[in-house]
Amino acid sequence: MPYFDAASTAPLHPVARQALLAALDEGWADPARLHRSARQARMLLDAARETVAEALGARADEIAFTASGTQALQLGVLGALRGHRRRGAHLVHSAVEHSAVLHAAERWEADGGAATSVPVDRHGRVGAAEFAAAVRPDTALAVLQSANHEVGTLQPVTETAALLGDVPLLVDAAQSAGRLPVPAGWSVLAASAHKWGGPAGVGVLAVRKGVRFSSALPADDREGGRVPGFPNVPAIVAAAASLRAVRAGAEAENARLRELVDLVRHRVPQLVPAVEVVGHPELRLPHLVTFSCLYVDGEVLLTELDRAGFAVSSGSSCTSSTLTPSHVLAAMGVLTEGNLRVSLPAGTTRAEVDAFLDVLPRVVAEVRAPLGLDLPAPGPAAAAEPAAGSEPEPELVLDTLGKRCPIPVIELAKRIGEVAPGGRVAVLSDDEAARHDIPAWCEMCGHTYAGEAPATEYGGARGTAYLVRRA
Repeated sequence: MPYFDAASTAPLHPVARQALLAALDEGWADPARLHRSARQARMLLDAARETVAEALGARADEIAFTASGTQALQLGVLGALRGHRRRGAHLVHSAVEHSAVLHAAERWEADGGAATSVPVDRHGRVGAAEFAAAVRPDTALAVLQSANHEVGTLQPVTETAALLGDVPLLVDAAQSAGRLPVPAGWSVLAASAHKWGGPAGVGVLAVRKGVRFSSALPADDREGGRVPGFPNVPAIVAAAASLRAVRAGAEAENARLRELVDLVRHRVPQLVPAVEVVGHPELRLPHLVTFSCLYVDGEVLLTELDRAGFAVSSGSSCTSSTLTPSHVLAAMGVLTEGNLRVSLPAGTTRAEVDAFLDVLPRVVAEVRAPLGLDLPAPGPAAAAEPAAGSEPEPELVLDTLGKRCPIPVIELAKRIGEVAPGGRVAVLSDDEAARHDIPAWCEMCGHTYAGEAPATEYGGARGTAYLVRRA
């Protein structure tokens, strides 16, 4: 089965496998002890730390190993905030950060701190000046990812860092470490070994010398006091060995994978009607592409592609398990339904990508077939909305209360033809995804999104009325 989900976790690199097996024999002892076996484990751990430090542009004594990239992010955020609490209790982060950052921010706010989320453009990229403008005199920490996990967009880390003055910047480099050079300007950095082909269970937390840091966890004498617990020396050795190997071949492999991703970005809109490719077209990771298909449940699409022999992922969280849209896609203002993230591991072939492009249109068509939709071609951008108060009452009210993504958009697409051009439709919904998907649908199909109002104004018992004017 072609595996196209490297952004979730990359296949174990052959070098990592070899190093792991060797280190299981040589590095199993406690590196904090003084006997021979312990000294051997300590030598392996120190060598791995130096290798990772060199790859990330850090000093060896700035590197600590964690149990995951998520743990590295959360310890990094809370530790840097606590270390700079004399400056204040304000945190700044982009709206598309990894959920680990957002949950850490929620924890910080619950404990009395403050946080500001900086919006992104339709490509998922922050403006460096806009990000820096969110900094206040009491800002203790800024957080900005190097590349987005869902859509691959690169962030202006170096440009932003130059505008932050003495405010420390934490960079989430999980998706880019090993593939791209680490951007300059970071004070704290987090990465994850299984993203570059190392074993799962190894994260990296780097804290620059001179950056104040106070762990949010009880004190421990391991990993510089930043991460408690016994280090997994064999896995750390394998992570370091694979990072060195991946970096050595990154330039050639990035160029090869970028060509394959460009093919997907170009061909999918030609092969599948009513689809939107998201993320920045140029400033992006070389191995990742994300697109959204109208009128398709992302979870159903993943299942059908899996049956067809392709392992992909969905950046959208609009599934039966969560009932909430992807915070990244929502922040970008793009379609959150029917989302697919294709991320190619090293060694992916053109034949595998061609096979995927051959299967995808059939699978999407089969998922859509029961809906009986006459799919509209994407149209031009909607016209400017008339002044408030000038709109007539809706000619059609669609009650989709209690129905989840993507049903509200499907019902709208089915029935908008019942009103004349220029006529209005009110879609009543209590699904959060509708707030993002209905405007995105309007932009894709050339209709005008006319805003929202309480559903009670249109006979609904709860929820929101989303107003659409037919092109």
